[in-house]
Parts: sequence; C-alpha cells; structure tokens
Amino acid sequence: MTPASSPAPSITPAAARTSRRGCLQSAQGFGALAAAVLLAESAAQADTTPGSGAKLQQLHHPARAKRVIQLFMGGAASHLDLWDHKPQLEKHHGQPSSFGEHVEAFQNGLGPWMKSPFRFQPCGSSGKLLSDVVAPLGRVVDDIAFIHNMVGRTGVHSQATYLQTTGFDRPGFPGMGAWVTYALGSLNENLPAFVVLPDHRGYASNGPRNWSSAFLPASNQGTTIFPQRESPVEDLHATADFITPGSEADGRRLLQSLNQRYNQRHPGDSRLESRLRSYELAARMQLSAPEAFDLSQETAATLKAYGLAESGGTWPTEINVPEEADCFGRKCLIARRLLERGVRFIQIWSGNDNSFPRRNWDSHEDIQRDHGPLAMGMAIGTAALIEDLKQRGLLDDTIILWTTEFGRMPSTQGTTGRDHNPYVFTNWLCGGGIRGGITCGHSDEWGYKPLDRNHPTQVYDVHATILHLLGIDHTRLTVRQDGIDRRLTDVHGHVLQDLLA
Repeated sequence: MTPASSPAPSITPAAARTSRRGCLQSAQGFGALAAAVLLAESAAQADTTPGSGAKLQQLHHPARAKRVIQLFMGGAASHLDLWDHKPQLEKHHGQPSSFGEHVEAFQNGLGPWMKSPFRFQPCGSSGKLLSDVVAPLGRVVDDIAFIHNMVGRTGVHSQATYLQTTGFDRPGFPGMGAWVTYALGSLNENLPAFVVLPDHRGYASNGPRNWSSAFLPASNQGTTIFPQRESPVEDLHATADFITPGSEADGRRLLQSLNQRYNQRHPGDSRLESRLRSYELAARMQLSAPEAFDLSQETAATLKAYGLAESGGTWPTEINVPEEADCFGRKCLIARRLLERGVRFIQIWSGNDNSFPRRNWDSHEDIQRDHGPLAMGMAIGTAALIEDLKQRGLLDDTIILWTTEFGRMPSTQGTTGRDHNPYVFTNWLCGGGIRGGITCGHSDEWGYKPLDRNHPTQVYDVHATILHLLGIDHTRLTVRQDGIDRRLTDVHGHVLQDLLA
C-alpha cells in the first residue's frame, strides 16, 4: 500500500488528543472516573498509531518499537578488532595470507595474516568475546544481537556510506530516518522528528546527503545539531540588533498572509507546506531546544557514566580516549534527552571525512593507534546510553543500530593497518523487540567473507527488520518517483526473524 498523498486533516491526532485531554481533565466525580478510562484508552492508542504528520493512516501490524538510534562509524570500523574474534589469525599471525581466490583489494592490503592488537575476553552470561577496546559494552552485551555476515557492494567510502544510510549506493535517495519520519510522523511538536549528531570534527563521507529527504517532503530531512558548539543549532536565534520580538511577530503575520495567498493560487503544492512547517518548528525550537541541550540538569554521576570530561574540552593534538569519550558520550546523552522529548529518529556519527592524522575509522596505517581511542570512546558512551535507556524504560521501544560502511581485511596493509573489506563486516542491534545475547550470521574462519556465502545479510535485511519492528511492512512503504514505486529496501530485503524477541 502506498501511503496516502491526500492532505492531512486540519486537526492532527496529537492536537485532537491534547484537546480531548483538556476537556476531560476538567471533569469531577463520576466524570473524572470516565475521564481516567478515556485517557488510558487514548494513551494506548497513541502507542500503536503513527504520530502527527504521518503518511501512514495506520500501522501495517502492531509495533514493537517507536524510536530508532543509528550509530554510524565513519571510515569503516574493523569487525576483526572489535566484535568478531578469529583464533585462526592468532594462530597464523605473520604468515603469508592465502585467500584461495583472487582478491580485489582497495589499495595494496594483502600482506601477511594479522591478529588483532587487542585482547578478546568473554562477556556477559552469553560469553560473547569482545575486544578490550569495547570492554564497557560487556555490561550490556546480553542485550545485543550481533550480525557477523553483513556484506556490501563496494569498497569506496562514499558509495558504501550511502548504501548503509539510504539503501542505495548513489545520491538522490532519502535516508532511513527520512523514510521512518515520513511514514510515522512526529512524537512531539517542538523538536524535529529526525535529528543528526555528526562527529565533532565535521561531516563524514557525503555529509548531509546521508540524511537527505530527497524526493520525500523536505520536512523529513535530518536536522543537524553539533552539541559541542556554542550554538548547537545554526541560526536558531536572530542576531541582528534591529530584530525585536515585535518585528518578528509582524513579519510572521505578513508571511502568513502571503503564504495563504500562494496556497490559494497553487493548491496541492507541497513545497510551501514543507517550508511553512519547518519555519513553525524553528519558532517552537527556540523555546524547547536550549532546554534539551542543557546538560547542567544532569547529575555528576550521569555525566561521568557517559564519559564527559571535567577538563572543559582541552585535548591533546593526537587522537586520544578522553576526547573521543567526551565527544561521543555527549552526543549519546543528548540523544537520550531528545528521545525523552519525542524525537523519533537520531543518527550519531563517529569519525569525520578523511584527514591526516586519522580522525576516523579508516585505519590503513595503524589499527591500534586509530581504533583504540575511537572504539573506547564509542563504547563508553554507547554502554551508558543502553543502561540509561533501560533504567528509564525507554529501551523496550527504542531500537539501537550500530553500523559502518564495510569491514577491514584480515591481512596487513603496511605493517599495522588493514585495507577495506566490503565482503564481510558486522552490524549489531538492541532494544525494541530485538532478542539480545545472540549472534545471527557468521563470517568465515579468517573474517574475510561470510561463512555461508549463499546466504549473507545485507543492509536491506537490516532496514526491513527495523521497519517491521516499527509496525511497517517494508514492501508497502512506497513513493512513486520517476515512474517507479521507490522504497527504502529497493527490490530486496527480508525480516531477520532470528533477531526478533
């Protein structure tokens, strides 16, 4: 079923619930009892129906989750050095690599077999082997489902990043967050439904095109926020001296009049509607956003758990754990605060586009130097986020997806680095309907390709599974574009039933 393209009713579901609640709360006596019953029914309905601005009139099936966090490691994190322990690499370390077939390397990364420079230890009741540099995640490993047989299409960063974020390996397609918010709408009225928290050093490969709305309404694109900056949201407040509250109000009234005239002359034009909604949201954000980003409301224990440093953000020149922990943990804590306030989809990035020395996961030269600080910083913040969401009862209906564009080779590049490996890598999920403490899909003994080459897992399967848990059939969420019924999963994908709780 293609989502309805007809205009939304003048009264949104959220507004209707608010109006109803206001009336009912004034009741007394027996009326108050009836009010309580009706409000409970209203709340239950709100948990099972799309939010305001949704294009789906109803879910395709009952949902297990209503929010998503996507953690993206820009530059290609090594599965072999974080999650996917390979005894064969330890046994044959330094010996000439032999893949048994022609290997198309991205650069010249076909040196000897190389074991991980990090030690692996069993964690949790599941006994999952995790690298020392992601040890904090051992506290929550029994909530996580690992997929070790992910495959990509290319070893080129830009194309592979597009594939993981949009389902296509070229520009011009909406990000997963845009699809989710298009289908399900918003859970709040004062903040964006889709928020992106980039690396503090800048964008990863493709930049904002990773969270574009493309041919979906512009209101569904991701809103970029940099929590480390003095102004996390650009142009949120007017800075010109001549702009006053009165002049802003006059300007809004004039614009409203002009917009009404335009709508009368151009009925059915969605561009203006999207622009209006974005301006209205920006006005509401002026009041709500500063409070959402104010971490002074958090306890010292919470700040410490997320890895926030007391140094005030003065960092060494070289890549280091305190900086990575503070910056990634800050985004994780902001994400929790945004989820509490009704943000539907949040994307958190680790690693910017290529620069030297490395500030991303593209560890061609030195796995230990680059992955060590990045992984530990990521693990501290992510573990705290999972524990925090769990303690607050939010993990039950929030899906967390950890991903990267591809993996890295089991052989060396140079002496201590690894080349690109699009042939197999790792994703993991937890929360909202995911069965934790399991591994679904394995790589071969070297971590070079899937163990079962005929049945790998692809990004379409992960996307299909996430949509399924949100109450959406991925084959029915379509938009006609250039004569084709486009969808997030293209013409592929199936729900990973083994991952479902």
